[in-house]
Amino acid sequence: MYRMLDAEGVVLYVGKAKILKRRVSSYFRASLPSARIALMVSRIAAIEITVTRSEAEALLLENNLIKRLSPRYNIVFRDDKSYPYIRMSREDFPRIAFFRGAPDRKADYFGPFPSALAVRESLHLLQKMFRLRTCEDSVFAHRSRPCLLHQIGRCSAPCVPGLTRLEDYQRDAQHAAWFLSGRHSEIQERLQKAMQSASERMAFEDAAHYRDQLQSLRRVQEQQHIDSGRAEDIDIIVAVREEDLLCLNLAMVRGGRHLGDRPQFPAHGDSATPEEAIKAFLAQHYARHPPPARLLLFPSLAPEEYAECVLGLSAAEFPVIVPQARGKAHRAWMDMALENARLAIAARRRGGARQWESLIALREVLALQALPRRIECFDVSHTGGELPVASCVVFQADTRENGSGSDGGMRRRDYRRFNIRDIDPGDDYAAIRQAVRRRYAKIAEECGVMPDIILIDGGKGQVRAAAEALAELGLSHHVIFGIGKGEGRKVGLESLVFADERENLLLGIEHPALRLLVEIRDEAHRFALLGHRARRVKARRASRLEEIPGIGAARRKALLARFGGLTEVQTANREQLAQTPGISRALAENIYAALHEENE
Repeated sequence: MYRMLDAEGVVLYVGKAKILKRRVSSYFRASLPSARIALMVSRIAAIEITVTRSEAEALLLENNLIKRLSPRYNIVFRDDKSYPYIRMSREDFPRIAFFRGAPDRKADYFGPFPSALAVRESLHLLQKMFRLRTCEDSVFAHRSRPCLLHQIGRCSAPCVPGLTRLEDYQRDAQHAAWFLSGRHSEIQERLQKAMQSASERMAFEDAAHYRDQLQSLRRVQEQQHIDSGRAEDIDIIVAVREEDLLCLNLAMVRGGRHLGDRPQFPAHGDSATPEEAIKAFLAQHYARHPPPARLLLFPSLAPEEYAECVLGLSAAEFPVIVPQARGKAHRAWMDMALENARLAIAARRRGGARQWESLIALREVLALQALPRRIECFDVSHTGGELPVASCVVFQADTRENGSGSDGGMRRRDYRRFNIRDIDPGDDYAAIRQAVRRRYAKIAEECGVMPDIILIDGGKGQVRAAAEALAELGLSHHVIFGIGKGEGRKVGLESLVFADERENLLLGIEHPALRLLVEIRDEAHRFALLGHRARRVKARRASRLEEIPGIGAARRKALLARFGGLTEVQTANREQLAQTPGISRALAENIYAALHEENE
């Protein structure tokens, strides 16, 4: 493992090599593969080396350092914590559900999927075709009547005795697993035989059910325009460069079904080649996510380059590179991935141009000497003054002069929330003052980056409170203003509100500067609202139970773990409550009485 540093000790590049001398000396030849590498070499002042015990350990260390340091000459892809899956539990009546996280051995997992939308579409199909339950186990265990999903034909209601047989439900669950694995022909054959058998037994309702499943399956196959006809798992990875933009697109095929794709614009990829982007993606992505059986790459890599990228994988996980010309489906998937990458580049270019126009307009409106690069916006959310939460969202402008780069937009990793305490209920001025002071206290000590503009969602009172907080920290020279609601709170009638005696500034709905500010303001509002709702739900779940004598944190946790939530605890009877560990029959009586006294 080696790290290249500049004269100030800043890490320029992180890499690994089996034969260090050969790799490092390759950077100091007369001819270098790209201008990007030549520029990096011209800045190298020192090289640090770390010896690892294995190639896998070197790969892990490399990825951790790239993620933590974000070196200027490493191509860095966004660290998606996890891709979504469909989870099927291993119970008598299996449940299908959306899942995100590390798969375990307690259930079967299908995926990964490129997006949450792809998972939800697949779950919707499974509900229509096989009518499997999606409810939580705590809800399933305590229902006595079918839910609305059963009424609309999306669930067979295994929660209610007598509505579906265990063997029928388990057969449908097996068919759903086969469907997700691409075994469509086996499902069709099984359903055909079951329909014929039901007809011969004159069980016409069962025969009609099998017929409907067959028709649904055929419709899904017709909608899947490109199907390889094989139950194969493939990732299609393409990298496209057009002028100054590089896009890498990951398309996923599972069970022979194309699930969609995800275009990505890596950081520090402005001058990288498509081959370099492919190698960086393979090394970073498959160090965190399970690989499929096969990969389809464009541009392709030499075998030794590919092996170095995935050296952290075991022999069982090692994906095979599929030849690009293999089959019509593979060519069609490749063409689709390339076209979607080009469309993503065009969309990014249009968005960058609009963003640049908005920033120039904002500079003119505020009479700023330089273009604003970083804007932070604050908002407060509460319900009648209860449990206020303040948000701070961050907008970072593109570093390119024409707005065509790939690093502009909202910086979600820099977002912050603040639980506001020790103020009078409903005092928005005090809430904003506290949030601003907490946000910039460390920056005032020269630890962090100060924004060019501080935006407040509110009127003159909120802006003055924020300005006072900045002044207390010695930061009063920064640009700060608010965006006030217009008449009737109509979009486009917002005005800019200043802390001093300046008049409010009404820009109009078509003004590019206002469009940008409203977009940032709405994001701050969304982020604050989500935080407030989460805090409110948590507080109400805790307080309602802990108000009951004899219920502390441990027993509250045991009740919520057994039943899944406060609503389910309220619907439980005395006997069910008493079955919870740590809950005696007498205490169960008290809990039941306390939770139902309002309804009696």
